[in-house]
Amino acid sequence: MNRTNYFNYIEEKLNTLAYRIGSRSKLNLLELNIHSENFFACLCNIIYDLELENLNFSIQNIEGIDLIDYKNKILVQVSSTCTKTKIESSLSKKVFAKFKDYSYKFMSISKNASASLRNNNFKNPYNMNFNPQEDIWDIQLFLKKILAEENLEQQRDLYNFIKAELGQNVDPVKIESNLAKVINILAEETLDINVGSLEINPFAIEDKISFNDLEEVKDIIDDYTVYYHTLDKIYSEFDKEGKNKSFSVLQEIRRQYIELNRSDNTPTHIFYEIINSVMKVIVESSNYIQMPMEELQMCTDILVVDAFIRCKIFKNPEGYNHVITR
Repeated sequence: MNRTNYFNYIEEKLNTLAYRIGSRSKLNLLELNIHSENFFACLCNIIYDLELENLNFSIQNIEGIDLIDYKNKILVQVSSTCTKTKIESSLSKKVFAKFKDYSYKFMSISKNASASLRNNNFKNPYNMNFNPQEDIWDIQLFLKKILAEENLEQQRDLYNFIKAELGQNVDPVKIESNLAKVINILAEETLDINVGSLEINPFAIEDKISFNDLEEVKDIIDDYTVYYHTLDKIYSEFDKEGKNKSFSVLQEIRRQYIELNRSDNTPTHIFYEIINSVMKVIVESSNYIQMPMEELQMCTDILVVDAFIRCKIFKNPEGYNHVITR
């Protein structure tokens, strides 16, 4: 059905964009945030039948406001941060005294807003027309609106717009990948945050983090190192299906690292781009079982951290020996 094809494409592209915005923001690479203001203005114009435009085109650097719809009297703050502090900081700007008859919307373009955030009471010194339940926008809300849209022509318009902005249609001819198979298995595991593995030498891993100047991603490595044993069991079962199964997964991650390591980017940037590249291979595999973006991101993070531990990506300091590697 065309409706299903349109929505699946839109959902994949919007969630991938949100992930990349969040990932790159951690590196202080904000060009996607800037370009996204125009993209999301056009997207909301189609979804909500608005006339939003980028206020920075006419008035530079107005704090608290990024988009404006003069006809429908709407102001929008676009942000990759989605917290009560961020919203209240925006609402506190003196510029809102000039727009007292306007409605205020807060648009999160990276993280989805929690139910607790929408149920909060917000300081609103200029008494802007702001209902958190309805006026905090995020990717999940947009997708719900698109999914519920009965007008097939509007869905087609959205599909064509996103296709033009975010890339061509997904190639219908896909091939299987062992990466996707491992991700599918890992996603079915119960990942206990208290799990541990006595086989890992944490001091050696600390040395490798320092040796490769990866302190900025240390928290991610620390969070997911504990799943080494879980993934090791998956690889052991996986190898029963044939020779080189797990080896091929680790070598594909290594191949992504080798290609990205040729650039002049920082080690931290390369680390995040390995995750992005591995995720792209997985999503474009015919045997990938679709899952929520947050789960896909977490499982991919676990795979990449595991490859880091197993000596497949980044250089090893002298004497590095964490476990018996594959």
